[in-house]
Amino acid sequence: MDDANTEILFGIHPLYEALRANRRNIYEVYLAQDKTSARISALAAEAQSRGIPILNLKTSRLEALVKSGAHQGIAAKVSSYPLEPFIDIWQSTAGRKGKPFWLLLDNILDPQNLGAILRTALCVGVDAVVIPKDRSASPTPAVSKASAGALEHIRLTRVTNLVRTLRQLKENGMWIIGLDKKANQSVYTADLTGSIGLLLGGEQKGLRPLVKKHSDFLVSIPQLGPLDSLNASVAGAVVMYEVLRQRRTANS
Repeated sequence: MDDANTEILFGIHPLYEALRANRRNIYEVYLAQDKTSARISALAAEAQSRGIPILNLKTSRLEALVKSGAHQGIAAKVSSYPLEPFIDIWQSTAGRKGKPFWLLLDNILDPQNLGAILRTALCVGVDAVVIPKDRSASPTPAVSKASAGALEHIRLTRVTNLVRTLRQLKENGMWIIGLDKKANQSVYTADLTGSIGLLLGGEQKGLRPLVKKHSDFLVSIPQLGPLDSLNASVAGAVVMYEVLRQRRTANS
């Protein structure tokens, strides 16, 4: 086992979902000696049934290992997050019945925001999430924790050039829809029922100009009140659920 290819996953939901998803190797599970619960015991029993070693550690040792106090009394040494090649995801989603729904992220730098976005993406049935190599938070254990373990199920790909990826998707029949608070068209009047790549930018800088330029059209979320904008994860959730609503209505 090469430590360079492992990381420490922490928290009840991330470990539970990692066991369910079965996409990572789990080498060891660590339990805090003075923090037990029915959920932790159930997780430990499941890991043990799979032949995974269980180690009991002092809480201070577990916190040092995790480098966070948010471990909830459990952590595990696991293989690195399984990013997938762009072409593999595209071929599997394009050839499947139904219209693909992809989420493309630009300038989402905060792990908490990324985690919250991924949690919603999993709930609405997003087929794939694309993040750029630069200008993005990475799929770390902190992101898995923030996503309540949704990261463990999401099909995530990281690309070197987001603009080139947008071109590829458009050439293959996908409509790229950018979320921009200054757009004239409301998300509630746009047609979101086709093959869609939803482009979401960060709170501070939004979408980069060149990335925005490659959108087929831009939409905004109607907003009242004095605040300048919504949190990126909240804005993303509003639009993702509107996509889901329109698709269900169209199919009913």
